[in-house]
This record gives sequence, C-alpha cells and structure tokens, in this order.
Amino acid sequence: MNKLMLILLLLPALAIAADGTLQVQTQAQKEVTVVTDEGEEQTRLVPVTTVVPGDEVIYTITFTNVGDQVAQAITITDPVPAEMRYIDGTAFSAGAELQFSVDGGDSWGVAEELIVSDAEGKPRPAQASDYTHIRWVMRHPIKPGQRGYARFKAALR
Repeated sequence: MNKLMLILLLLPALAIAADGTLQVQTQAQKEVTVVTDEGEEQTRLVPVTTVVPGDEVIYTITFTNVGDQVAQAITITDPVPAEMRYIDGTAFSAGAELQFSVDGGDSWGVAEELIVSDAEGKPRPAQASDYTHIRWVMRHPIKPGQRGYARFKAALR
C-alpha cells in the first residue's frame, strides 16, 4: 500500500516584544503511545521528521526573555505550514489572546469574526482549515530569564 510521506518543514515563529530580547524556538512533535517495562501505557511527545495522511502534529513555540529588561507587549506569530490544516480549538498559551489570519498574516481577528469567500465568491464564516497564521498576544510581561510557550495542532491536508 502506497502512503504519501512528507518531510515536515518547520516555519519560524516571529516574536516581538516592546522591551527586552526574546529567543524563540519551534518544535514539531507527535504523540505516541509506549508501553513501559511495567506494562503501563504512556503518551509521549517525540520529534517529527515525516508525516503521513491522518497524522496530527503538535507545534510548540518556546520563547525565553534572554535580555536584562522585562519584555512587554509580546506578540508571537506562527504560520500554519501550507501542507497542514489547523485543528480547531488547539491553539493555546497561558495568559494570551488568540488571533487568526486567513490571508497570509495581512489581517487579524478572533475566529468568530473572520470571513472568507467560498468557491462562488460568496462570503462565509472562516473555518479552522482556512487559517494561515496564528497569533498569541501576551497579556503579561515576561521577566528576564522567564520562559513561556504557545502551542497548536495541525494535520496533513
């Protein structure tokens, strides 16, 4: 049986802070179930190198304030890889407001406000599979040395 295999490309997240310096790292992982020596099943995250249809990938964007000042007005932006579709309701970061884009990051809004055109050119509410980018607007500053993360899931189209 032939299965389409795709080497997963990571797209860099962009982090902006009004003050301080943020270091950003993106990881792509999959959940796998393993059986321990005691016969217990555990779910673990492992790095992804390839995906096949049906696979879900967990993208984790880790950001650390490596500066000597408090980082304020932090915005983390990450594209959904073109070959993937965002899985509705999976974007998360503690203390963040979520925004989405359906036009490559040119405009932003909350999910309920986004509109796209259907095949006939008629407007319709955007669906999760229409999102091209995700943005986390942090509500709290990050002290020097402090770390945070943002996460979402996507599946191969």
